[in-house]
Amino acid sequence: MKRNSDIRDVIYVHLNEKNQYVLSYGIEFFEFVLSLSDTLNHLLLLKHSFEDSDFNMHTMLDYVPRKRIMKLVDDEVYNYGDFCWIDFEEMDGLNELPGQALAELLYLGHVKEHLKLPFYSYLGNRYVYLAHDDGWFNKTYYRDLTDFYHLASQVISMKLGYARPEKNILGIKRKRSYPEVDMHLILSLKSLMKEGMVLSLKGMTQNRLRIELPIWVIGDFANMDDMYEEYEKSVKHPCEAKLIFDKKTREWKMRSN
Repeated sequence: MKRNSDIRDVIYVHLNEKNQYVLSYGIEFFEFVLSLSDTLNHLLLLKHSFEDSDFNMHTMLDYVPRKRIMKLVDDEVYNYGDFCWIDFEEMDGLNELPGQALAELLYLGHVKEHLKLPFYSYLGNRYVYLAHDDGWFNKTYYRDLTDFYHLASQVISMKLGYARPEKNILGIKRKRSYPEVDMHLILSLKSLMKEGMVLSLKGMTQNRLRIELPIWVIGDFANMDDMYEEYEKSVKHPCEAKLIFDKKTREWKMRSN
């Protein structure tokens, strides 16, 4: 599993509801799997460097059976460069995939753009995961965007746990545990996500009563160097909203500025 120091403490999200995808920075594969493991089956690998995959003769592509996904999680997928996959339910469906659909998948993995929305009845897939330097640039398609909102609610609390470790009696740091963010709060951020928003754990403030995570709207970016540059400019100005964790009630709330 990743070392705590490696975990990105800024989350950028640009939501495209029409085409059912999210562009993101700061959400990594291991966080995706831990949040959505119940919905994952086998993974057909479009771009990867995983050495313990199996080979499918029909598509001439590698795949990871469900039982081996956690081994892939433990690999350093960030170092692959391009890391792209689509999930599928059954081998029978994969072995019946038409040539046209396979061509669309190869294009998708190569260009990270869809020719048509990439949800296939043969595969029964819920996701398409297209990353370059995983956690730096991720474009993820969701058959049901509710899965993304669930992921976001989990990832924020996960990252806060890593950002604020606690020490045991031996002085060893360990991850704190925080409740997931309420779904209605995540959904209240949809309008900001559509414009391109950053939530910063790096910029969090706290006192005895609460932890505050600032949120800025910075626009639509596909180049994450440009996104981060814009984020660094934005932190000099008041944020649009704050996600607040109440330490006493252990509940989340939102405040608009």
